[in-house]
Order: sequence, then structure tokens, then C-alpha cells
Amino acid sequence: MSSAPLRFEKEVPVPVGACDLEAWHFAPGAFQRLVPPWDKVRVIEEPDAIHDGARAVLQLKAGPVATTWVAEHRDCHPGEGFTDVQVKGPFAQWEHRHEFKDLGEGKSLLRDAIAYRLPMGMLGNVAAGWWVKRKLERTFRYRHAVTQMDLERRAEEPSASAPMTILITGGTGMIGRALETYLRMRGHEVRRVTRHPKRDSDVRWDPQKGEMDLAPQARVDAAVHLAGENVAGGRWTAARKKRILESRRRGTALLCEKLAALERPPKALVSASGANYYAQGTDAAQTEESPKGAGFLSEVCEVWEAGTQIAEAAGIRVTRLRIGVVLSPSGGALAKMLPAFRFGVAGRLGSGKQRFTWIGLPDLVDVMSRALVDERYEGVINAVAPEVVTNAAFTQTLAGVLRRPAFIPVPAKALHLALGKEMAEETLLADLHLAPSRLQRLNYPFRFPQLDGALRFLLGRE
Repeated sequence: MSSAPLRFEKEVPVPVGACDLEAWHFAPGAFQRLVPPWDKVRVIEEPDAIHDGARAVLQLKAGPVATTWVAEHRDCHPGEGFTDVQVKGPFAQWEHRHEFKDLGEGKSLLRDAIAYRLPMGMLGNVAAGWWVKRKLERTFRYRHAVTQMDLERRAEEPSASAPMTILITGGTGMIGRALETYLRMRGHEVRRVTRHPKRDSDVRWDPQKGEMDLAPQARVDAAVHLAGENVAGGRWTAARKKRILESRRRGTALLCEKLAALERPPKALVSASGANYYAQGTDAAQTEESPKGAGFLSEVCEVWEAGTQIAEAAGIRVTRLRIGVVLSPSGGALAKMLPAFRFGVAGRLGSGKQRFTWIGLPDLVDVMSRALVDERYEGVINAVAPEVVTNAAFTQTLAGVLRRPAFIPVPAKALHLALGKEMAEETLLADLHLAPSRLQRLNYPFRFPQLDGALRFLLGRE
């Protein structure tokens, strides 16, 4: 005899009417956008319209084990809601009702109601019921926060943000994947520029050979340049340093030459650079007007930015983002730190006094999206959060969010031995003191101006 289904409900008010809320849920990329960054979930197939029988196919990974989850839409009532019913997946039963209740005056209520059964009946409930309930609470707290945030930000966008065709280099990386989803949900077409095309819309390129398959008559309304050899991909031998530098030089020049040669060049190019452009150890915060530093990464940033002058000369508006450490558990520095912090074997790096310049991935993606359509976003912009913290403060904040100790410091000499002195001093031990002066003058609405709030949101912690 099977047990009664367990139930979970959560609701949140949103600043749009019910029909707009429904349309947002079925925008391209919506399924992926709502996946928490700590979950390993990949969208294999998503429906493009609301109708009974449409299906979504997801792949879930727990360690080395992958599970396919197929959900079918039923009881679809336009402007009111729909139900996802598990056809195949990890639950004995799963029915998720999405309800959109119009509240008038351009507002509505989003309500998620789930009825589910775990495998093995009562035994499954006893063994894992508490864990599933806690996971659902974390997941839907995140989903509802993203829904509110995205709909609020959409209302703030300039009216000129009509659908565009946007090229992205480095589109398979952590930032590129998040940006593509964000842009697709706003109705834009995204074409990835990659060495290994997998989609019909992908553009093949090989910066080493100076090749890029972009016809002069191709439509490109804007471009984002993120590609470059991974700075943290290995010890800085002479050969690796040359690859890092040349990947920026050649890739940027190739992209900008191709964009400039189009019959109708794009209106905007957003190009990544790094906070390492500036000198280390300064008492005063470095603004966009501050001079270049003297290290290897300063040189890399200078070369990266100089290559975009080709596009600028062709009349393309160029935004050069000097980006701090991008925080997300889905990749990058934070993902590498988390295992040690979760096991309670982490601590400050070196003296811990060095400033840690950071930005949450949701804010960075939004800054990039705005820079594509807002003409005020031009020239150099420091893409960093306004709160300046030391490495020691970052360590204690992350440990506090995870409720773990962090009392095992890593001496600077150990990092010098592991990475080489130059690499360690310019990456893990870098003391960079930046201010987002341009963003503040533009009145950019940081959603995560402080580290504690950013980490709690990104890691699903209260």
C-alpha cells in the first residue's frame, strides 16, 4: 500500500501581470535560468509553448551518476497556470502546479504547489523525506528570488532593447553560459563563437590560424568577447605565459577585424578584461582613471583592451569590463574553494590582509546585458562589487555562511612552492583595491553589493 503524497507549497508576489509572468516562464532558457547554481542540472529539451503534452527533458547529476527526468505539461490554462507531471525520473510521483494569480495594477502572485512520493514508500519518507523538503525549500527560495529579480530588471531596461543577434566568444565557460541564458530569455538570438561548433547557429573560429567563419553579410547586432587562455590553468611557464598573452592578442584582433568588416557592423562590443590591470597594494581605491600596474596580468589586460581599438575605429561602441573574481558555485574560484571549506580544512591565504575584489555572477551578467543596449556603458568600467573585503574577511564570511570552521591558514611560501612566486602573488595573493566608480555614477542597482548576501543567495543559505 503506497503512502499519501507529501506536499510542498511556496508563493511570491511579482511586479508583472499574470500573462507576463506566464510568458516569462516559457521564454527560451527559462528552465536553465531557474536551476540553482549549486545543482548539476542540464536542460536537454525545453518546450517553446504552453500546451498539454509538451515535454521538458533534464539531466541530473549526483557525483558520477546521471539521471534523466522527463516532465510533461498538463492542465494548461493560459494566464492561470500549468502542471508538470513526471513521466520518468527519480520520484515515485511528482506533480508540480505552477499558478499565476492576477492581483491587478500590473502585479500577480506566483504559487508553486508540489505533490510527490519518494521511492520505497514509508521507508523512503523516513530515510530521505527531511532532505527532500529542505532541498525544495532552498530551490524554490532561489527560483522565486530569480523570478522577482529578472522581472524587476526587465522593467528597468531601456525601451530600445529590441531582439538582437548577439555573438559570444567564450560562450561555453561559466560566464558565457549564464549570459547566454539571460539574453535568450530577453528574446535575443545568441550565436556562440567556438573552435568546435555543435549547433547550426555556432560560428567556427581558430584564433591561432586567424580563421573565423563569419560572412560579410551576416547579421550581428552586438558581440561579447570573453575568450582567452585560462590564467589559472597551470603553472606559469614561459610557454604558458605566451599562450595566455597571445590568446588575448590574436582572439581580440580576429574578432574585431571580422566585426569591422561586416556590411553592417554591430552597434556594441562588450569585451572582458581584468581587475589585475591595476597596481597592487594601493591605499586609495583604483578607479577607471587609475594607471596600469606592472605585473604580467597587467600586461595581459592591456593587450586585451588594446585589441578592441579595431572595433572602435569602425564606429562600434566598445565597453571594456575590468572584472573582479566572479562568484558562483557553478565554476571559477568559488567552486574550487568550496570542497575545502565544506570539510572545514580551509583558512586565509598568506597574511589574509590582501584586498579581495569580487562580483556576483548575477550582477556581472546583468551589467553585460545592459552594456549591450545602453549607450552610456562605453569605455572602461570596473565590474566589481562596492564592498571591499580582505582575504581574511572573505574566508570568515564564506565559512560562516557554510557554518564551518576556517582556521587552517595557507602560508604564502606554500603557495609560492605550489604555483610559482609570480603566479601566486598575482592571483591568490593579489592585493587589488578597486571601486566601481563608473557603475555607481550610472546608478547601477547592485543586487548583491555585500559579500554575505551574495554568498547566501548563490549557495542557497538563509
